[in-house]
Amino acid sequence: MSSDETDETDDELPKHGLKGPEPDERPHPEGRRNSQGIRIDPEAEAEPEIRRAVLSALVEDDPGVLSRVSGLVSRRQFNIESLTVGPTTVENHSRITMVVEESEPGIDQVKKQLGKLKPVIAIGELDDDAVRTELVLLKVEGDEPDKVHAVTEMYDGQTLDAGPETITVQLTGGEQEIDDAIDAFRQFGIIEIARTGYTALARGNQATVPGEKPGTADEPTQPTNVQ
Repeated sequence: MSSDETDETDDELPKHGLKGPEPDERPHPEGRRNSQGIRIDPEAEAEPEIRRAVLSALVEDDPGVLSRVSGLVSRRQFNIESLTVGPTTVENHSRITMVVEESEPGIDQVKKQLGKLKPVIAIGELDDDAVRTELVLLKVEGDEPDKVHAVTEMYDGQTLDAGPETITVQLTGGEQEIDDAIDAFRQFGIIEIARTGYTALARGNQATVPGEKPGTADEPTQPTNVQ
């Protein structure tokens, strides 16, 4: 066979010895593979949406109950935005109000895990229309007392301490109102801030925590399923 014939035959053979399109011309499935080589659906593997939830729990006043609650949440690496605690109408009971920012599965896990703690009597999530408020103390520079007083009145606050160098005011309200007030006070030079985070109750005659009785009923809350 001549060299010309050989060249002609080689040109007719498919490259790589296989019939079909070139690698660059072949379709490539979208998505990526996990460590086992299994292709992952991008939509199925999308990160769950994060939302804010206000949880209210009734707990027994056992020593260290707050430490146990916060410790459990910390170990599970849940994202707590704020946590407040205070007495209720029932003797030896306290209410913990916790604001968490998690995905839906994460919020469900917070409620289930807290509900398993012995001091926790009942826990539930508040509706979006619940009554929510927080308190903040602001210490600002005292160079312009008249202007500080005017801003304090504008946000229905109170002056708790006033001296030649600093002025301390107290404000209460919803989160957005507090944020706006803090921005207004920045012009005077904010020295310190102490902010409580939400405390909240359900509206109307709805129980804040599942199974919670009115204070006039003189009946303790009975443990219920987490809602």
